[in-house]
Amino acid sequence: MQEGSQLTDIRIETPSEHRVQAPCRHYKSCGGCQLQHASDGFVADWKLGIVEKALAAQGLETTFRPIHTSPAQTRRRATLAVRRTKKGAMAGFHGRASGVITPIPDCQLLDPDLIAAIPLAEALAMTGASRKTPLSVTLTTSETGLDVLVRDGKPLDSTLRSALAELAGQHGVARLTWEDEQVAMEQPPLQAFGTARVCPPPGSFLQATRDGEAALLAGVLEITKGAKRIVDFFAGCGTFSLPLAAHAEVLALESEPAMIEALNLGWRQGKGLKKLTADVRDLFRNPLLPEDLKPFGAFFEAAVIDPPRAGAEAQVAQLAESRIPVIAYVSCNPVTFARDAKTLVAAGYKLNWVQVVDQFRWSAHTEVVASFTLDD
Repeated sequence: MQEGSQLTDIRIETPSEHRVQAPCRHYKSCGGCQLQHASDGFVADWKLGIVEKALAAQGLETTFRPIHTSPAQTRRRATLAVRRTKKGAMAGFHGRASGVITPIPDCQLLDPDLIAAIPLAEALAMTGASRKTPLSVTLTTSETGLDVLVRDGKPLDSTLRSALAELAGQHGVARLTWEDEQVAMEQPPLQAFGTARVCPPPGSFLQATRDGEAALLAGVLEITKGAKRIVDFFAGCGTFSLPLAAHAEVLALESEPAMIEALNLGWRQGKGLKKLTADVRDLFRNPLLPEDLKPFGAFFEAAVIDPPRAGAEAQVAQLAESRIPVIAYVSCNPVTFARDAKTLVAAGYKLNWVQVVDQFRWSAHTEVVASFTLDD
């Protein structure tokens, strides 16, 4: 091939034994999935290998538990691109490296309740989208109905607000938020975290599937079993804090005030929960220091940490010095997880085991829950 030429025609001469027929008819045109052409076994081994190699690059190895993969059609949140057309509106995902919207009526990834909400997304575009810019419509399932967040729409005025509220009522929407303003709320869109019920701020972080969340929580509960006082770093709205509060006192730390407010309200309205203290703290710029923890002595018997993709380098460095005996680490990035794991192991912690949780099915994303104990 000459320098500067481009490969324009790719053909499969001999299919791999691991190549399968994609289960979704939208796969070739939709940009939502990357790995439907590979067998489940191949994807599982590949994702385990990603974590194993990330740890090996840091000189670490451990026991791997069997991977947990969320079933198809269980993703509880999706952000659709919705454009007005001459004949109406079109909702779907952007194609790979493309601005073209691909309709997804038979998507095999999303919860059926999200697929059923596509007409609502299209109606929102007809009501409040401009001709030039597509709407971004985030749909989230909840115990009480759909939670809908819309961005890139027309500015709100009294006419648009009234029309949107009417649409929300017609489609049984629990809450409709337009940009940062709540337009309608039939009832709070509640998420179950243990026995507590929480109404998260619009668009705030949730685990991708309830199944995946349950698998991560099971690992966290196992690791911290018996601990009576637990600190939860990057607590969000209480994914782990609230279930842990069923049997332990918890200090929950999170940088977003609205998420802490939602967590606190969920705890106050919960039943049978132990003391939970929820504080706003930017753990990247202001990590909890050893002197913040050491005055408690053995107060914190376990720590849970679930940082974003960047990991928690600053907080882990301080956590390693705190000598809290048990740490449950949840991560969505094997590379930053392995980096932080090296810090803990160098400080005397043992990496007991790792479990990969694949709740981003048919994508390249991988999550883990891992057990660390202080090796005295």
